[in-house]
Amino acid sequence: MSGDSSMRGGSRAARLRHQLAEQFAGIIPWDEVEAAHVATALNWISSGAPLYRTHAPDIPDPHLVTYNVVLNPNEELLLVDHRKARLWLPSGGHVEPEEDTWETVERECQEELHIPARPTSIAGTRPFFATVTRTRGENIHTDVTLWFLLEADTIVSYDREEFTAIKWLTPREILNEPAERLDPQMHRFTRKLMNAL
Repeated sequence: MSGDSSMRGGSRAARLRHQLAEQFAGIIPWDEVEAAHVATALNWISSGAPLYRTHAPDIPDPHLVTYNVVLNPNEELLLVDHRKARLWLPSGGHVEPEEDTWETVERECQEELHIPARPTSIAGTRPFFATVTRTRGENIHTDVTLWFLLEADTIVSYDREEFTAIKWLTPREILNEPAERLDPQMHRFTRKLMNAL
């Protein structure tokens, strides 16, 4: 019986790996940088390398992450002041072993922003943007990140252990922010989003 269970677990892992490859392949790159990031991610997935972080903060390197970019009715984006990263970022988090990426989005929205994950009409439950990025600060490693678009009217509370503050910014305001204060890919993401709005 344990053999059957193991096979089912392996089958789920293979199915999720295939689904993840389809998610990256389904993204229409905004520029040559995103095209290169998608190609890098697809090669990583097809190599059979481990995908999920198993030990904080950075094992294995790289590992899979989701960003939850929340838009309000005024088309402002929610950024969080992340304590560990010391940057303004979208909310999000690490994909747990054998977790579907949309399950991660739903879980992280509840844990960090205390809201349900509501997909936008722009991308639905599909990722909108993809990046492969070396992190900044301590424990530098590579995050392979799928960026999802969500909508919310407001944020009433949030995880104050993870974030020191949150703020809503228009796309233009984000582009006016110094790049070194944001996720390294935030300006590129914002330009792609502005084109889609």
